[in-house]
Amino acid sequence: MSKIAIIEDDTAISQMYRIKFEAEGYSVETAENGKLGLDLVKEMSPDVVLLDLMMPEMNGDEMLQKMRKTDWGKDIKVIILTNMGESEAPEIIKDLNVSAFILKANMTPRQVAELVKEQLDS
Repeated sequence: MSKIAIIEDDTAISQMYRIKFEAEGYSVETAENGKLGLDLVKEMSPDVVLLDLMMPEMNGDEMLQKMRKTDWGKDIKVIILTNMGESEAPEIIKDLNVSAFILKANMTPRQVAELVKEQLDS
């Protein structure tokens, strides 16, 4: 069973994705900020991380930078799931091996699930 970590500060969004991915047969854990997300990813070793960029305590790009510097986090597939346009995202994101960049408003949970499946199959 593939494992997905959802790092998202909007509880309604993270729960919507949790329900969708659990219905698809994935094991899902969530965290509401980058600090907790970093701990979750280290503990869980997910196959894919869905990561919001704008969060309290530690934002997504900072979390991703820290994760990529570790042995346990350097190769995990990360999909940025945010309302920030790719051109507005911090420049560092381009250098952190992101599998996909999704604008939340432009994709349905089904489309996001299809993208995750593609990433897992690649």
